[in-house]
Amino acid sequence: MAARGMMPLPPLDQLFVLFQLALDADTGIAQAARATAGGLPEKLLSGTLADPTIDPRVLDYFGQLAADKPSVFDTVVLNPSANDETIATLAVRAGAREIDLIAQNEQRLLRHPEIIAAMYMNRRARMSTIDRVVELAVRNNVRVPGLAAWDEVARALTGGLSSTNDDSIFEQVVAPIDDSAITAGDADQALPEDEALPDEPAKKIPFRDLPVSAKIRAATLGDGFVRAAALRDPLRMVAMAAIKSPGVTDMEAARYAGNQVLSEDVIRYIATKREWTKVYGVKVSLCRNPKAPVAETSRLLPFLREKDLQALIKSKGVPSAVVAQARKIQLSRRGGK
Repeated sequence: MAARGMMPLPPLDQLFVLFQLALDADTGIAQAARATAGGLPEKLLSGTLADPTIDPRVLDYFGQLAADKPSVFDTVVLNPSANDETIATLAVRAGAREIDLIAQNEQRLLRHPEIIAAMYMNRRARMSTIDRVVELAVRNNVRVPGLAAWDEVARALTGGLSSTNDDSIFEQVVAPIDDSAITAGDADQALPEDEALPDEPAKKIPFRDLPVSAKIRAATLGDGFVRAAALRDPLRMVAMAAIKSPGVTDMEAARYAGNQVLSEDVIRYIATKREWTKVYGVKVSLCRNPKAPVAETSRLLPFLREKDLQALIKSKGVPSAVVAQARKIQLSRRGGK
């Protein structure tokens, strides 16, 4: 009866009971409790969850369950008993208005900077809000974990490179489109030498129109075309944010590893990222690229197939030290002949 909401209980007790029964070992009881919890009136939830003495686990459960109900979301976020981890999880799913509400509690953001990371990676968060919370972290010497490009993000603001952001332009730039033509493919095969970076689709708002802080965030959240545009940017921090993006695929890494137009910093980052240098296409591309660190290419040469090793020896753009080592490896494989 309690799982079905048929037992007369005070509202706070009912939430506690439903939370506990949702974890019950009996599948039928647990499912009934979850169904009842999901159907509770928004007014009842928001009024009850406002109690500052409520157990944080109950706040977390109903906060996740009813995150799409504005008054419930607001009540959970504003309740001082809510765990920081709960707020970080909600920040991943929140809309722009909800992100702004979370950003108001600066003490919580500084105490648990993972919330800032969750806000940053949420496409719906306004750039003006993101700039404000990043500046807050930088000003208080707080490093935000979970953002590979944090150094670039922080430098854009501390270096005076930030300016007023137009959220509508940012939203259009990061709007996802089909980028499989440049992100998909067999990266375990050697790619053609020095492939050109793909052009930005005409329907996208030009990437170059964004302020620096927005470029860095777009490079982190955008699709393959946005990353390609960011890699062309004259500012090193923008290009580095693009190559550090969690969206970069093995195919992109293989393509960029062999591109001699890109900065040495980008090539060096690819060469030192072990999960990419395990991919054969990345190995070949790095060995071909004169901008790649010789120490890294020397480590990769023994893994090249015979035809790729031979092509490398004949190439005129490869450093002489790399060619010499390639010849030595080839001779060794042929028994000195």
